[in-house]
This record gives sequence, structure tokens and C-alpha cells, in this order.
Amino acid sequence: MTKHFFGDSTVLLGRSLRHIMRSPDTIITTTIMPIAFMLLFVYVFGGAIHTGTGSYVNYLLPGILLITIASGISYTAFRLFLDMKSGIFERFQSMPIARSAVLWAHVLTSLAANLISLVVVVLVALLMGFRSGAGVLAWLAIAGILILFTLTLTWIAVIPGLSAKSVDGASAFSYPLIFLPFISSAFVPTQTMPGPVRAFADNQPVTSIVNTVRDLFTQQPVGTDIWVALAWCLGILIVAYAFAMAAYRRKIA
Repeated sequence: MTKHFFGDSTVLLGRSLRHIMRSPDTIITTTIMPIAFMLLFVYVFGGAIHTGTGSYVNYLLPGILLITIASGISYTAFRLFLDMKSGIFERFQSMPIARSAVLWAHVLTSLAANLISLVVVVLVALLMGFRSGAGVLAWLAIAGILILFTLTLTWIAVIPGLSAKSVDGASAFSYPLIFLPFISSAFVPTQTMPGPVRAFADNQPVTSIVNTVRDLFTQQPVGTDIWVALAWCLGILIVAYAFAMAAYRRKIA
């Protein structure tokens, strides 16, 4: 059964990746907005923002990476919605394939597309002056956190992809996720925020993830932030996966 699942997931993943390769504009679109934010904040607002660190692009990049992921996963819901409306899911269900392989193919496609977008954003940041002395292990830790965050948001995206009534409804859920880094430590230290806003910023998932990635980039001790970040991601991932599979079972019942 496990071999059957992996084989089916691989075949369906290839199908989804071919769709991505035929329309690379989706990856381009998801990278334009984060890069535009990075250019805007570094070259327009950066001189007026005091973070207590050196280069502002170094401070900013972790938050921009999370925005890149949040904007990218809207396409997961979009592609899933189109597959549901086209009837391809019903066609797959009539074939002798593992049922969950259909969803996992979309999830893994999202992961691959977002990794490409993240690499593009990092390359642009390097051109803008981003520098990091992080070693191989630190970069691997950063990659692991970003992959976990991508999987978490992708399984959240599966829910509207399966249950939305329109294309706009399927992808609109990502807007609050894109906005969330703005109320965190992504752009400015939370100490500069008013009391209630700071309380929210300090206790939401993005802040702990941003702080962890930033500390890894700058070779600083990560402290408890990394455990808080992992707890947030794993907790949300488990809940999102459970709701997504429940919605999927209702759709194919």
C-alpha cells in the first residue's frame, strides 16, 4: 500500500509540475510582490527605519521569505479548485490509485514551486547587498524551517481549494497570511509598537519564525524562538491536515 501511494503520488506530481513548467508566469507572479516589497522597504523606507542592526536588507529578508511563501500557496488553492471543477478528481477516483495521492501531488508541487521562488528572492537580496556568515548547518536549519512553514500553509490552502465556491474565494484566503508578517518583527522591532499591537506581534507564529531565521542568518543563538516556531508550525500543520482530509473525504464521498 505504501509503495502504491508513493508511486501514484510521483506520477501525479509529475503531472502538476508539467503544468507549472508550461505556465512559469505563476512563479514569476509570486516573486514579483515580495521583491517589490523588499525594494520598497530597503530603498524608500529603509533610511527611516532603525532596527539597531547593520544592513536593513539583512534584517528584512526573513520576513520577505515568509511573504513569498504566503503569496505562493494561493496558487495551490487555485490549482486544486480548478481540478475539482474540471471533474478530474472524479476521474482519478475511478482509477486504481491511492486516494490521498491526489492531494499530496498538489502539496509537493506547492513545495517545489515555492522553493524556486525563495531561491529567486534570495538571489535578488544578494544583489541588494544581503550578506550572511551562516554556515552549512545554519542554512540547512533555515531551509528546514521554511519547508515546514510552506507545508503548513499549503495544507491550509488545501481547505479553501476543496471547499470554495469560486476561483476568487479559493485564492483570497492568502491575503490575511500575506498581511500577517506586517504585524510582526519582520519589518521593525516589536518594541516600537503600541502595547496591544506589540502583544499580538510577540505572540503570533510569524515573529518566532522570523526571529529564528534572522538569528541563524546572523549566527546568533536562537534561544527559545526556534522551539516556539516549530511548535506553531507543527500544531497548525496537524490541525490543517486533519481538516483538509476531512474536507477531501466529504468531496469524494
